[in-house]
Amino acid sequence: MEIIENCPLRKLNTFGIDAKARFLVDLNSTEEIKELLSTPQFRSMRKMVLGGGSNVLFTRDFDGAILKNNLKGIELIREDSEHWYLKAAAGENWHALVTHCIEQGYAGIENLSLIPGNAGAAPMQNIGAYGVELQEVFEELEALHTGSLETRIFSNADCRFGYRDSIFKREAKDRYIITSVTLRLNKIPKFNISYGAIEKELEAMGIGELSIQAISRAVCNIRRSKLPDPSEAGNAGSFFKNPVVTNARFETLKNDHPGIVGYRSSENETKLAAGWLIEHAGWKGYRQGDAGVHPKQALVLVNYGQASGREIMELSQRIAESVKEKFGVELEREVNII
Repeated sequence: MEIIENCPLRKLNTFGIDAKARFLVDLNSTEEIKELLSTPQFRSMRKMVLGGGSNVLFTRDFDGAILKNNLKGIELIREDSEHWYLKAAAGENWHALVTHCIEQGYAGIENLSLIPGNAGAAPMQNIGAYGVELQEVFEELEALHTGSLETRIFSNADCRFGYRDSIFKREAKDRYIITSVTLRLNKIPKFNISYGAIEKELEAMGIGELSIQAISRAVCNIRRSKLPDPSEAGNAGSFFKNPVVTNARFETLKNDHPGIVGYRSSENETKLAAGWLIEHAGWKGYRQGDAGVHPKQALVLVNYGQASGREIMELSQRIAESVKEKFGVELEREVNII
């Protein structure tokens, strides 16, 4: 365990925001987590678990302890006639985990390729992309209660997954530290290429026979073409959730705005493309100082160098107000604001 005081966080968040933490603690095992949480100095202190730093915007310094979850390990724990069950430690890089599964022929998360962050953050956010959400392949997770230090197993139902939502963003927030995630992966692939531009990209790649490898490459190509590399322009990927409206509301919007993009998400609801709304509210490519909206994907807010977290936050507020005024639709932030 390593403890650093007054630690700069710029290199630990993909927005590249200049903020500091009172303490940064590197944790490499569950034993170290328990040891830290048992220490009087840290027991009552405000704490935040940080994985890859890809879904957070620091608007100020953090007056507490940031716990860097570095737990590692990937293990095939069992299988049945249809599935493999793969257990990954919370500190494993998500895309590296996806790559491992594809190399082994474990199907189900190929559409989730190149999503930044670590495995432990995936169920908190119920990550999703291109028609697939984590909850579809999630089996269970292990988490350490920050008070009792007891380990609890959360089933799929226990996590209360929603759209980019889970129990860990609501009533269990800050009460547990996720230590591992178990995925239920398919032996026989169930390909999903209907969402977004996957089918067109596969055609452009000249793919004749579908495979999880081909779908992963297509998703990576699409993401790289639309999303900026955080090392070149600080960002956290999609800043806003895609808003969900009733089908009736969508039909009204379509009458007023014929080009509006939406995907049926349930029998009664349609998911709108937040990027389309932001672009058609006039924000795509906007920049003020070093805070801006990416010119290729309006859903991505960007730090071009020295923007502060507050400047990014204020820009997001202006965008949300503009979209509401033009379309009557509320945008909800996907990024965790600190």
